[in-house]
Amino acid sequence: MTKISVRNLNKSYAGIPVLREINFDIVEGEFLAILGASGCGKTTLIRSLIGLESLDSGTIEKDNEDITMLEPSKRGMGIVFQDYGLFPNMTVLQNVMYPLKFNKDKKKTAKKVALDLLKKVGLIEYIDRKPYQLSGGQQQRVALARTLALSQDVILLDEPMSALDVSNRDNLRKELKKLQKQLGITMIYITHDQEEAFMLADRIMIMQEGRILQIDVPREIYENPINEYVESFVTNHLKEKMVSLAGSVGKV
Repeated sequence: MTKISVRNLNKSYAGIPVLREINFDIVEGEFLAILGASGCGKTTLIRSLIGLESLDSGTIEKDNEDITMLEPSKRGMGIVFQDYGLFPNMTVLQNVMYPLKFNKDKKKTAKKVALDLLKKVGLIEYIDRKPYQLSGGQQQRVALARTLALSQDVILLDEPMSALDVSNRDNLRKELKKLQKQLGITMIYITHDQEEAFMLADRIMIMQEGRILQIDVPREIYENPINEYVESFVTNHLKEKMVSLAGSVGKV
């Protein structure tokens, strides 16, 4: 089932195109990684999807409903930023309950909803801890639970691991993928890290200068890059990485 359908998105700042004729579909439960160099338009794209940016033209549908003009709170999407945006003075439970306090329909059941979600993400034993008492992976799960509390079934993540060291990043990737599959969430994940995209995604979208160059499963992009840029930016980088790892193993 198609979860998100994007047609002919265009966006400019001061007359300079940032998104150019963006078209793609995402199926329910899919993990789509958006990969590209800084300034390629990937952050503008997800901000447009969630409604934080207005569009010059184009349409966005979710579950076959046109949401192009809806307010962010009515789109059924949530976003997790790089720093997770947790309140340091609140406990884990309070952080997840917080957005529900402003929803009159869910205010009365906020604690129950929050506890159920924290159980699903494996943090029920940490409900009284503050964010600084958690690992990076645990903080990420709190941020996801808080986003899911408002029944968001599409989660957008804007380079949430970019500030982490290599060892923590590897562990978080595994946790995130496992959680996404377990909960059946549709995820759109921004990264500039080729290895990260290939490790996490069901499909990868490669962007350059506001355009989609290629969108396909990782293996197809690796074996059949559509042009020289994709080959240079993605394929050659990963080959160099594998050669480097092979050399390291040979020295052990």
